[in-house]
Amino acid sequence: MSRVVHTVSLTVARAATAELEIKRSRFRADVVRAATEDEARALVERLRREHWDARHHCSAFVLGPDQPGGEIQRSSDDGEPAGTAGAPMLEVLRGRELVDVAVVVTRWFGGVLLGAGGLVRAYGDAVRAVCDEAGVQRRELRRTGSLTVGHADAGRAENDLRARGVVVTGTTYGATGVELALAAPAEGTAEVDAAVAAATAGAAEVTWGDTGWVDV
Repeated sequence: MSRVVHTVSLTVARAATAELEIKRSRFRADVVRAATEDEARALVERLRREHWDARHHCSAFVLGPDQPGGEIQRSSDDGEPAGTAGAPMLEVLRGRELVDVAVVVTRWFGGVLLGAGGLVRAYGDAVRAVCDEAGVQRRELRRTGSLTVGHADAGRAENDLRARGVVVTGTTYGATGVELALAAPAEGTAEVDAAVAAATAGAAEVTWGDTGWVDV
């Protein structure tokens, strides 16, 4: 069976933090983008160090779908009763169709037992709150490239390209010129190449690289 290639995905727009207090227990949720399992686990370890006095650091992350072997989903209850923390956290991420995202909910116990249902609601609500704070970013799988123009031409060239519908993802000023980072449809670069030729009167061309996720 051939592997499905996804060309559109959703992730969080930015890293964010949100806090809830429920029956004197404090829940702090942190969410970040994570492109690899190592990056996701690094968030957990960083928060363990920063909040060493907390009882639990429960986590969930979704990576993919371009990971080797396909999408990866993981969750951890970190000492909470099985199924009361990591699973509801992961369910929120899945319900919002977010990928390349990691979330950790740190809990300081307030002395009042919440029960299994209370924990499920608390951890789910914490993740919903931090995802609302972070916002959603749509991404597309695009071919990325770079275009170098002179300093005097950079502003006009960038404006012209944007007016022609070209996605310009970044601008880097160097000593000898300005590099514009461009993104073309994954299936081909012909339209962007033509727009660059028109915008620069044929004086410059794009150096194309690999495909990757681009915020749109």
